[in-house]
Formats: sequence, structure tokens, C-alpha cells
Amino acid sequence: MTAEPELLRERAAAALTAARVRTAGLTDPVTEAELTAQHSPLMSPLVWDLAHIGNMEELWLLRNVAGRESMHPEIDPLYDAFEHPRAERPKLPLLSPGEARRYAAEVRGRVFDLLERTPLEGTALLDGGYVFGMIAQHEQQHDETMLITHQLRQGAPVLTAPDPEAPQGPPPAAEVLVPAGPFTMGTSAEPWSLDNERPAHQREVEAFWIDTVPVTNAAYQEFMADGGYREERWWEPAGWAEIRRHGIEAPLFWHREAGTWLRRRFGVTEPVPGDEPVLHVSWYEADAYARWAGRRLPTEAEWEKAARHDPRAGRSTRYPWGDADPTPAHANLGQRHLRPAPAGAYPAGASPLGVRQLIGDVWEWTASDFLPYPGFRAFPYREYSEVFFGPEHKVLRGGSFAVDQVACRGTFRNWDLPVRRQIFSGFRTARGAVPAGSAGQA
Repeated sequence: MTAEPELLRERAAAALTAARVRTAGLTDPVTEAELTAQHSPLMSPLVWDLAHIGNMEELWLLRNVAGRESMHPEIDPLYDAFEHPRAERPKLPLLSPGEARRYAAEVRGRVFDLLERTPLEGTALLDGGYVFGMIAQHEQQHDETMLITHQLRQGAPVLTAPDPEAPQGPPPAAEVLVPAGPFTMGTSAEPWSLDNERPAHQREVEAFWIDTVPVTNAAYQEFMADGGYREERWWEPAGWAEIRRHGIEAPLFWHREAGTWLRRRFGVTEPVPGDEPVLHVSWYEADAYARWAGRRLPTEAEWEKAARHDPRAGRSTRYPWGDADPTPAHANLGQRHLRPAPAGAYPAGASPLGVRQLIGDVWEWTASDFLPYPGFRAFPYREYSEVFFGPEHKVLRGGSFAVDQVACRGTFRNWDLPVRRQIFSGFRTARGAVPAGSAGQA
């Protein structure tokens, strides 16, 4: 056996193991009643996610790769994400928590046996260990979904994590200029990249200015204090209708008490920290703030150029800091903390132009609809990306503190409906480059 396949196996095994450890950490601390309850109609019961993870793994690794028969064909329709809306899933005859755990564990045991003896080459599914990486990413994505459910659940806290460290050194400039010109967007080389990230292609982008850090709670409160939620002129018509219909006047999980804004975070009520990136805002709220500030949301291409293009080397890198995998010095990832780091953190993770926190902390809304790249090909199934393409979904980039590094890179694309607020979403703003002689003026 050559060294390369062995390293691929080690990487796949490590990614699968890390995902399962995290899954256990999200499901073991709560009671069976809480696992089977629906904490919000927007989310599945935690026990559904737990069994769905095992079912997806069985489908793609044991059935598609190994060619085995379904272990429990009667449950397949229950865990098909397109068969039943989330709000209906509590009414289904789901596996109990104990059954779901045993099922997922049995699948995983068989998968590790499969990984040991399967050539990681010869088909598009196996090349580079792709299908094993796809399943590790799928589980981590559901772990993030389950963490969202934990944020929505009522009751005493059951999750703990240390706070991020305070930023070191002087604060960065407020914004930086990204020069005009082409850059390579997307990837054709990242072995575990998903279909919507492919293929790599050239994009021409005009010069623009972009915030060096995400918009903070303190900055967002200025928008609120200036009547931002009461001024129709800042809002897209659909966004204005949404906030009026639901009486929205602040980010989700915020409330005002004795003149102070408080928030609920994983069962703890605390003052809103002014220096953190704002969290749990919809695309409509992000867009309204940007308009109020005399700016706009960056397009997806602008965001990726700011995150990946190295003007000195003349190429796109895997991450803002280069091609090396993330470390704790680069970004706030993997649920290592249960909150975003203060704005200005992680100077080691800055892009060549000095833009910080592009990876981790908060998902960042962009101005763009979720659309395919030129030459897109659905793989290995249409339901991952293709069925969501169109103006109904907006693109988010960069990941959050809830995202594992296996499912986060400079090319990774997330998407959601513009009304969504329960996700770990924030934003930064941009503006077009101004004429010579006035550059740098806000």
C-alpha cells in the first residue's frame, strides 16, 4: 500500500471520528424527552438528526459503495429530508434515542471496516476518499443544525465551552481596498469540495472596499437606536413586510431590560457584548443595516476575492492565510467556543490585504442569489445543491464558530432563505471604490 492511500484513510477516519464525537456531545447531555421533542417548528427533533446521520451514511457508504442491502428499509422514508417537512417529523414513527444510537453505531462500525479495504480511486465517488469526506461533512453540518436546536431549546444550559481570547495587538483599519481585476473563483482541485464549489473559473471584479471585520453588536445597535427597524426606506419590501408582520425590532434572542440589551445564548441570559460580531440576523436585516450605513452587502464574488486572492502571488489560496489547514490561531471553528470572538481577533488568519475573520465566527450574508457556477455538474445527487438554485436563497460565506473545518474553506458555499435568523449568521459591508483623490473616505 502506498503512503498516499494510507494518509487518505487516516484523514477520512479522523474526520468521521471527530464528527461522531461531536454528535455524541450534542445528544448525550439532554434527556430522552428533549431528544424527541421539537424545540422549534423550524428544526427537527434531535433524535431525527441522529438517525438521519446514520441513514445517510448507510445509503452512500454501505449501499452505494459496498453494494449491500438496506439494513432497515422500513425507516428509509422517515429519514429522507425531502420526504417530510421538519414541522411534521415529530409525528413520524421515529427510532427511539436508544435505537437511533445503536443504528448509527452499527453503521459506523461497518463503515470503518469498509474504509480499511476499499481502494480510494477508480470512480468519482472514491477518488481522494471523496464519499467518506462527503459523509463526514454531512454529519458536521447536522451537528451545526443540532447546535442551532440547542440555542432554540428552553431550559437550563447543558453545553459549555471556554470563551475566545481577546484580540491581541492594535485594531485593524476599518476597511481595505480590494483592487480590480480577475481572480480564480471556486475550485477544481480541493478533493472533498462539494458540487456547488466547482468548477474553478475566472471572475472579473471591479475594485471595492470591504470591512476588515464583521459588523459588531455595538455598530448594529447604532442602527437600531437611529430607528432602523422603523424606517421603511432601508428595507427591501419583503423584508419590511416580514418585520412588520412579526414585530421584529432586534436580532433574534435579544430583549431589552432596564435600558440594557440582553441576549439568550444556549440557556444563559447575558448583556449583549458590543465588540462581538452581530449574530442571528436575517439577510433582510443585514441588507437594511448596510443601506442605513451608506454601504451594501458584498457580492459572493467580492467576498471570495477578499478571502482567497493573493495579489502578490497572483493566485487564489485555500484560505485567507494561505493553503494550510486552520489552527486555533487562524479561526474560531468547530464549536471550540460557543460564541463569536470579538471583532479584530485572529490576526494570523487575516488575508494578504488584512481582512480578518473571514473564516469562522459568523456566517456572512452576501448580496448574491444561490446560483450554479459555469460548468456546474450535480454530484453525486441533485438534492444537495441543484434543487436550491435560484433567487429564493441567498448565499452565506465563511462559516461560523459552529462549523467544523472539514466543512469550511474559502470556496465553501452556504445558502438559506433571506428570512432565516436562527442560523449563526452575521455580515460585513462593502462599497464601490471611489474616484482617485477621495479614496479611503467612508
